Amino acid sequence: MGVKLTELLIRHEISIDALKGKKLAVDAFNTLFQFLTTIRQRDGSPLMDSHGNITSHLAGLFNRTTKLMESDLKLAFVFDGKAPEMKSEETQRRRELKEEAKLKHKEAVSKQDIEEMKKYASRISYLNEEMIEESKELISALGLPILQAPSEGEAQASYLVKKGDVWGIVSQDADSLLFGAENIIRNLSIEGRRKKAGALAYTTVKPELIVLSENLAHLGITQDQLIVLALLIGTDYNIGGVKGLGPKKGLKIVKEYELDFDKLFKNINWEFDFNWKEPFNLIKNMPVTDDYKLAWEDIDEDKVVEILCNRHDFSKERVLKKIENLVKQKEEKKQTGLKKWF
Repeated sequence: MGVKLTELLIRHEISIDALKGKKLAVDAFNTLFQFLTTIRQRDGSPLMDSHGNITSHLAGLFNRTTKLMESDLKLAFVFDGKAPEMKSEETQRRRELKEEAKLKHKEAVSKQDIEEMKKYASRISYLNEEMIEESKELISALGLPILQAPSEGEAQASYLVKKGDVWGIVSQDADSLLFGAENIIRNLSIEGRRKKAGALAYTTVKPELIVLSENLAHLGITQDQLIVLALLIGTDYNIGGVKGLGPKKGLKIVKEYELDFDKLFKNINWEFDFNWKEPFNLIKNMPVTDDYKLAWEDIDEDKVVEILCNRHDFSKERVLKKIENLVKQKEEKKQTGLKKWF
């Protein structure tokens, strides 16, 4: 989802060192799309191998993940399952936007307008099943756990946090707050910068921590009121929200009506052809599963090389060097741990 709550929230800068040793659930689709839209060539086209296969997602996944592993972050990747039926309108909207962007990108290519090519290239990014499965292969080869959500990955990741199986969620979106995740980490990049979508420029970023309980207290609302606020300003289940309502005005209304949600929705211009309770209950009761295993294993060097180098022309020397550094670091950590006993 992409609910626009961020401007209302308290966000704390947090260092990578402060996350050392913590178990974190990664919103996999959110992360892979981020790589696809930002890791691009000068004309905006994605990275490709000699066979024309897109590799931007694999480059980002390998480079960033191994860097974070070197910093002793224990990552677990959570993948989306079947999207809720109520999300079909948003899915169709995104599909139409991509088709429109494709036409404009094609026009830009015909004119050799580099700026327009860059602008629209990132908007036509997509993840197909082959890319998703290969990403899972690479994650597993790096020894990291993969969890398959029955529905929304953010809901499953939030469930892990609530159970205490992981400390927080890595995602650019604040939507996991709606599902009750206590800690969300945004901008988790080891380089301290992020490429601007559709441009060659970079922007400086710092990892941010958003804490649910702190923000509920700051806003003066409950978890249920937070969900209602999201519905007022728009979610993937009610696109656009209520006309004329932004985050600040929405918050004012939520606080005015307190917990009398029926009265609130009766007195606003709810123009959707379904009752507000449908998306509210969907968010509150999004399907999750206990059928998962959180286990961090050794890196399968041969498999990583096979995926990246043999299939997609990555530099074997660079890949092996990254793996060597990780293995060496892990061994040194083991030795340090053993010395404590003698």
